[in-house]
Amino acid sequence: MATGETPRFLQAIELGVGAWQWGDKVIWNYGRGYAEADIRAAFDVSIGQGVTFIDTAEIYAMGKSERLVGKFIQTTEQPTLVATKYFPFPWRFGRKSVIAALKRSLERLGLDSVALYQVHWPPVMGSIEALMDGMAEAVEMGLTRAVGVSNFNQNQMMTAYSALSRRGLTLGSNQLEYSLLDRRIEKNGLLQRCKELGVRVIAYSPLGQGLLTGKYSAENPPPGLRGRQYGHLLGRIGPLIKLMTEIGQDIGGKAPAQIALNWCLCKGTLPIPGAKTAEQAEMNAGSTGWRLTEEQIAALDEASDKINR
Repeated sequence: MATGETPRFLQAIELGVGAWQWGDKVIWNYGRGYAEADIRAAFDVSIGQGVTFIDTAEIYAMGKSERLVGKFIQTTEQPTLVATKYFPFPWRFGRKSVIAALKRSLERLGLDSVALYQVHWPPVMGSIEALMDGMAEAVEMGLTRAVGVSNFNQNQMMTAYSALSRRGLTLGSNQLEYSLLDRRIEKNGLLQRCKELGVRVIAYSPLGQGLLTGKYSAENPPPGLRGRQYGHLLGRIGPLIKLMTEIGQDIGGKAPAQIALNWCLCKGTLPIPGAKTAEQAEMNAGSTGWRLTEEQIAALDEASDKINR
């Protein structure tokens, strides 16, 4: 990729796999209901279905997610695109810290370079410019093909974009929470601004932490922290789930989760749903290769607005 060129491979990717769940015991209860064999099967199915973009982070399960991703990709001949993220802890906010952290991530992954390196959150200390200097240096050193940010608002993203431009580089992506249950970036203009700049929006939690799969209800909330954090929505999403189910039946028996993911695709984003099992990976992959109609999208938007008011 030439310096300053928009990372074309990011624009071409339709769907990815989020590896937050891989090894995480705090939020996702890894080891209780699913284990390494299950996520290995999810990885195999994803790769087999052509979903080869895998997003992880150094803080996911304190590095265990990266180690699992690295272990899995070493045993497949299929080319994969791995993205990981740098967390700007208050004591770690300079250019040298970015390079050192990336090298440790690469060691855990067993790779010489990654496809995409991202700043996980805006820094609470130090400057965005300093972090972008580190990210630019990582590209120049051949440690990553492209760089991105995550959870950056419009002003923060523009600061990162400008800092990289001064180094002759393009900001490749902004990873943001986006789903039918969380449309803040659509409402506040950030999604549109990303499109205008050619910054790929990577949509995390596109299934609303599992609430959009239709498997949970007020009587059967998600286990653990997810249930406590998002349980208040369960009493209000019934009409949306019903609509998603009806739309899915009209287009050949698509599941609510597939409708939710295809909606993200239709909005121009790159969703990265998690997959803890082969069945979930198969379900996710089935969200591609087709598109909702404009009328269906409008109906889903309207149902979503009633929840998010």
